[in-house]
Amino acid sequence: MEFKILTLNCWGLAVVSRNRSQRMQAIAEMLATSHYDVVCLQEIWLNSDYELIKHKVSGVLPYSHYFYSGVTGSGVCILSRYPMEEVFFHQWPVNGYIHKIHHGDWFGGKGVGLCRLKVNNYCVNVYSAHLHAEYDRKCDEYQAHRVLQSFDTAQFIQMTSGGADLVVLAGDLNTEPGDLAYRLMLSVPGLVDAFNEAGETALDIVATNESLTNSYTPPSLVKKNIPGKRIDYIMYHPGSNLQIDLKSYSLPLPDRVPGCDYSYSDHEAVAATLVISKNDVLAAKEDLQMKKTVLEESIQICDEALKSLGHNKYLYWFFTFVLFVLLVTTLATNSPFGLNFVYHILKVVITVFMFYTLIMATIWNKIEKHAVIAGKLAMSTALRKLKTKDS
Repeated sequence: MEFKILTLNCWGLAVVSRNRSQRMQAIAEMLATSHYDVVCLQEIWLNSDYELIKHKVSGVLPYSHYFYSGVTGSGVCILSRYPMEEVFFHQWPVNGYIHKIHHGDWFGGKGVGLCRLKVNNYCVNVYSAHLHAEYDRKCDEYQAHRVLQSFDTAQFIQMTSGGADLVVLAGDLNTEPGDLAYRLMLSVPGLVDAFNEAGETALDIVATNESLTNSYTPPSLVKKNIPGKRIDYIMYHPGSNLQIDLKSYSLPLPDRVPGCDYSYSDHEAVAATLVISKNDVLAAKEDLQMKKTVLEESIQICDEALKSLGHNKYLYWFFTFVLFVLLVTTLATNSPFGLNFVYHILKVVITVFMFYTLIMATIWNKIEKHAVIAGKLAMSTALRKLKTKDS
């Protein structure tokens, strides 16, 4: 039996995303004429866009589910040709920062969504996720968050896929091949990257973001001929009695929406066709050494994050003290040069910033610290299990 999957980050931010309404219409029309069994979409931030796509594709993908979370919604939804028997959303404990409004990841309440499908006589678990964005690869302040999200997702897949005949993870993972988060995602639950399985046939279709042929790629990157990044994936894993073969891997959409001068999104869609068959051969021995290596590296990242949180805590306390002294000074003195209004505004600004640094030094620091510790403890438990198995 063949099973066809497509994943696409739709770049559906209100106001910010260019040509959003036209592109959503084009995406809906494209999917309505497609023959996919499952479609995983990310960055569907507006309910109206989800309803548009859901209505347009109902003829070929009659079953759909949006994973509501956070302030704006997770942006993740799954459309299916087959009935959804169960759905579940697992929100990650670390999701960026509330005060980084220009990044906005925290407001989405990001996590991993699961839809369990009944595909003929097979039970198929489809997972879709959108990890925290990188923003700056040279100075990545979110590396620990993304590593923890990756491990959390890997664990979630491992713990919920016991009775599944096929496991599929599709989405924008915001991590490049070779990165620690990528290696965690593959090694812990034993997933296979469809791109790697495609081998030489996929060498010309690497970039899924900032592709040189995408209309939304910054001209500076195109001018310098800087190749894009592969951060959108389809990964899979068969059940114990099945064999999964990759029939095809592709970036199926054209460079431009037909008749328009813009692309479907700033990301490329990724599609894969899997062939499911019975398997009488024993499963290959899992690579315990690779699992141990990625877990040890991940624990080290957590330790570094905890040290950074300790430094940040004292830094925020220092700023709180300085702002408190400034506030007391302004309250104890008269406004200079008769600028009463400006002086009152200054007091308000100092008070607001003082409460901000106080919250960051106490409540927020504690929340993030506990989330990192929880992830580190789970990694340590998994590592101990592997070492016991290897001994």
